[in-house]
Amino acid sequence: MSKAAELAALIGSQTAQGNRNLIINGAMTINQRGTQTGVRNSYGVDRFVISGSGAQLFTYSQSTTVPSGQGFSYSAKLDVTTADTSVAAGDYQLLIQRFEGQDLQQLKYGTSSAEPLTLQFWVRSPKTGTHIVELTHVDAAYQNAQSYTVASANTWQKVTLTFVGYQTTAITNDNTNGFTINWWLMAGSTYSGGTLASNTWQNTAANRAVGQVNVVDSTSNNFYLTGVQLEIGDVATAFEHRSFGNEYQRCLRYYYKTPAPNGGMSANETFPCIGNMDGSTTGAYMLQFPTPMRAAPTAFEQSGTASDYSIRVTSDANGTSVPTAGGFTAESALINLVSSGAGFTSGDACFMRAESTDAFLAFSAEL
Repeated sequence: MSKAAELAALIGSQTAQGNRNLIINGAMTINQRGTQTGVRNSYGVDRFVISGSGAQLFTYSQSTTVPSGQGFSYSAKLDVTTADTSVAAGDYQLLIQRFEGQDLQQLKYGTSSAEPLTLQFWVRSPKTGTHIVELTHVDAAYQNAQSYTVASANTWQKVTLTFVGYQTTAITNDNTNGFTINWWLMAGSTYSGGTLASNTWQNTAANRAVGQVNVVDSTSNNFYLTGVQLEIGDVATAFEHRSFGNEYQRCLRYYYKTPAPNGGMSANETFPCIGNMDGSTTGAYMLQFPTPMRAAPTAFEQSGTASDYSIRVTSDANGTSVPTAGGFTAESALINLVSSGAGFTSGDACFMRAESTDAFLAFSAEL
C-alpha cells in the first residue's frame, strides 16, 4: 500500500470513530448556558471560555452568523460592550479551549516522537492585521504561538496552522487541565513586549502575543469563531462534523443544565429529579447526571425563585426556599427542596416539578 493510501485509510478510520478532531464543540452547536452579558471571564458556548484582565466587557453568545457554504450553523460571538482603549501592561483577553491531559497522551509529548498538530478555524474579526493563536502545555508552563493576518475586517476567513510537538516534558495523564488553545484578542506589553518566536515552544511571557491588534477597543467590535479543528499531523483534513447528540454528550462531562420546558410541553410537565419526603416538608432527591462528569462538580447553579419549583406527591406544594445541592460525585448530586406546611408524609415518593420556564439546575466540572 502506498503512503497516500495508508494516510487515506488512517483518516477514514479516525473519521469513522469520530475522534480525528480533538476539539469539543468546534462547530459551536452546543450552548447550554445561553447568552452571557457583561462578562470578561466566563464560559458561554460550551467548552469555550473567555479569560481576561482590563476594562473590556462582552456579551458572549451563540450566533447564526457563519461562513457561507461551509456547513456551519453557529459561531461563538464576542460583542464588545465596554471597550478597553488604554491597555495597561498586564491587560489581556483570551478565548480558550482547555483539554484534559489524559485525552492527549497520543501526542507523545515529552518524547522524541512528539506529534505535530494542525489547527484550522474560521474567524471573523473587526480588526485587520496581526492576530495570535497559541498552544499552551500547562504542565510544562511553555507556550507555542503563531500569528495569522486578518486581511479584511468583518469578513470570514479560514486559518490553518501547524505546530511542532513538544519533546521535553510529557502531558500529565490525568483529568486536570494539561493543554489549552488560546485565541488572543488583546495583549498588554507584559505579553507582547518581546519577540515572537513563531512555532517555537518557549516560556517568556513577553513573547506570547507580539503584534496582537486590540480587538476590544470599540463597542462596535464583534469577534466570531467557528469550525475549529485540531488534529494530529501536518495536514489539515476536512472538518469533522459530528452529530448534535455526540457533541452534547461530550459537553455534559463538563457542564450539565437540566432541560427547560420546550416544544408543546408546559412548565409543570417537566421535572429534574425523583426522590422521597424526608419528613413532612422536605423533598430529598437523587439527581443522576446523564453522563459521568469529569469530576465532582465544583459549582452549582439554580435559576428562579422558590415558587418556580414544587414538590409533587399526589398534589403540588410550592417551594418555600430555592433548591439546595450537596453530596456531589462525578455521577450524581443530592437535591433538597423545602415546602413548609405541605403536610406530606415522611417516606412518600415524590418528584420535583418545574413551575416556570425559569426553573433549572446546573452543575459545572469545568477545567
